[in-house]
Amino acid sequence: MKRKKTVLHHILAEKQKFEKKKEGDGMSAKDEFGTTKYVVYAEFEASGIVERPDVVGAIFGQTEGLLGDDLDLRELQKTGRIGRIRVEVHTKGGKTYGTITVPSSLDRVETAILAAALETIDRVGPAEAHIKVLRIEDVRATKRKYIIERAKQILEHLMEQEIPETQELTEEVKKAVRAKELIEYGSEKLPAGPHVPFSDSIIVVEGRADVLNLLKHGIKNAIAVEGTSVPETIIKLSKERIVTAFTDGDRGGELILKELLQVADVDYVARAPEGKEVEELTKKEIVKSLRSKVPAEQVITEIFYKGRNFYEVIREKERAESEKKEARPQASATRVQVQKPATETKAAEKHEPKREERIVKPLQQGTPSELEAFKEYIEKVKGAKDSVALLLDKDKKVIAEVPVRELTNRIKEEKDAYAVVFNGVITQRLIDNVSESDVKYLVGARKYNVVRRPINLKIVTFAE
Repeated sequence: MKRKKTVLHHILAEKQKFEKKKEGDGMSAKDEFGTTKYVVYAEFEASGIVERPDVVGAIFGQTEGLLGDDLDLRELQKTGRIGRIRVEVHTKGGKTYGTITVPSSLDRVETAILAAALETIDRVGPAEAHIKVLRIEDVRATKRKYIIERAKQILEHLMEQEIPETQELTEEVKKAVRAKELIEYGSEKLPAGPHVPFSDSIIVVEGRADVLNLLKHGIKNAIAVEGTSVPETIIKLSKERIVTAFTDGDRGGELILKELLQVADVDYVARAPEGKEVEELTKKEIVKSLRSKVPAEQVITEIFYKGRNFYEVIREKERAESEKKEARPQASATRVQVQKPATETKAAEKHEPKREERIVKPLQQGTPSELEAFKEYIEKVKGAKDSVALLLDKDKKVIAEVPVRELTNRIKEEKDAYAVVFNGVITQRLIDNVSESDVKYLVGARKYNVVRRPINLKIVTFAE
């Protein structure tokens, strides 16, 4: 039983020794020798069978008093200047071979003297022996190598990580700020840009991500449908504002566009490039898509009545524009080629009958006599301290003088109103409200974003 325990302890000790040696391969004696500066490596050969304690005893015994008290191994080991001496032995053919490792925290000169002293040992136990120093290793150099290799690994790992550039950091900050600008509009709490509550024109998109992308590129008057069914808020806004439907370039975008055109009062239609979504467009693509918008009436005709695709309409429009541009230089060249001398031109004019000149007048502009009729009232609203609007009957007599902010509601009440004169801006919203009554003339300071003009209403500005 005792024999079995001894064998077991021996196996466990050898296993621990092997594990320690394996861990110390990367950096010699780094963990085992602590503050060691140098390690002396030596090998020995004995002519008989000896064991590890015999070798250690010979090292301490035969060097005692050899180098004086300052370099005595026992004293040095007590003070920690010399670490634990490690000896490994194996026998073969009646002889013993092995290695000796001596850790030292002495300086290089003292360590070299100590290493040379080991070679003076000529007997181990009862057998003759010979010890030879192989090398003295500078542990600090090994540590430096380890540091360099480890630093390389750390640097490679650091370089693999993506470091954002200044522009990316700036865009990230802008994105976060614009995300905070996002508001909730209407009873359905639809995602919208901060300008939607007061802007005359709005852009209707599909989802929250589309609104955020437009915000990212500085477009702040977008509002999202958020679903397949058009919310009541969008329908109500479409009656008051100039609406541009801006949908994705896929099948879903086409379906939402058709529903918008059916239930809402859409003015213009724009779509992302085929196969792309609004949320992934760049600023250049967004601007190009919005510039290529098509009037809703044309889209309704092409899609619902002719069964054509929106992109076919866009391509046809671009083709017509390119042909028009190509035709202009050709026409000017033709005019240069057929130009006649002045004498021939005058002679030809005598024989040719005089052509009747055709004057194309702008649509819905008042004649000079009509403008003269409103001159008195224009001067009156210009000179007024507060912004007021004059409601006139058919005989050009004032039937009411109301503040401009109450004009929309008052027009609906006054059934005899024939003309409206005010010192303000004529907007599409005002035109739509006025067109529902019997008013024939709308006179204001200037026009802004007017795209639809009723046939029975004449719009006149002070400049005209």
